[in-house]
Amino acid sequence: MIGNGQHDIAVAGSGGVAPSGTGTSGSTRSDPRISLRGIRKSFGSHQALRGVDLDIFPGECLGLVGDNAAGKSTLTKIISGTYIPDAGTITMEGEEVRFSGPADARGRNIEMVFQDLSLCDHIDVVGNLFLGRELSRGPFLDTRTMLAEARKMLDSLEIRIPRLTGKVAQLSGGQRQAIAIARAASFKPKVLIMDEPTSALAVAEVEAVLALINRVKANGVSVILITHRLQDLFRVCDRIAVMYEGTKVAERQIGSTNLEDLVHLIVGEGARQ
Repeated sequence: MIGNGQHDIAVAGSGGVAPSGTGTSGSTRSDPRISLRGIRKSFGSHQALRGVDLDIFPGECLGLVGDNAAGKSTLTKIISGTYIPDAGTITMEGEEVRFSGPADARGRNIEMVFQDLSLCDHIDVVGNLFLGRELSRGPFLDTRTMLAEARKMLDSLEIRIPRLTGKVAQLSGGQRQAIAIARAASFKPKVLIMDEPTSALAVAEVEAVLALINRVKANGVSVILITHRLQDLFRVCDRIAVMYEGTKVAERQIGSTNLEDLVHLIVGEGARQ
């Protein structure tokens, strides 16, 4: 943690965080970090979510899959505070919580990396990592400290970007995705939601992003991964939850399922708990 009297910035690291199966508050694998019960959400006459129950544990990656309009995005936007559920409860580390907006969720250490990444192309890497929480020394930006801390953030997650003063627009898709993940990880999240992080990436960049997800998970973070690349699930996920027409139709431990099983569940065939 670094601070200048105005901003406190948590820098992600590989030490001091409980490994997979334990949380930073003494939770065990049997204690969910966040639990959803009976979550419902409608938009007009359309029922986007129809009573969803879901648990996410410390230090695990949960794959959330389903066809378009299955309810994946609506569910994660409720977890991240973007949408307010019409019914149901959210419990985080044993305490019922109500989010009236994304700021409430972030106050509970829930971060989301959106598919569009929300990066500023014409700002450099350092500026994107510290956007909205810049460090200052008197009336001036403390560019030297921000550069040093940006390098620490990226090094802690083994992200290799040689020139941090270069514009983000000049970077590859995989590098941009890594910056978005590093920015979210620097807030010390307990829950990190990733929406299609490997879409439109080259093979080598997909491998790098998947390795990064595993490193984030190893730091005790609960990761929720939305992806249509089903093969990626078997590289990083511990469990998979399948959504179909607003309901959670199945959960699978990663070792007890395969691509064929998941495809059948996603299209609504053979759905079973």
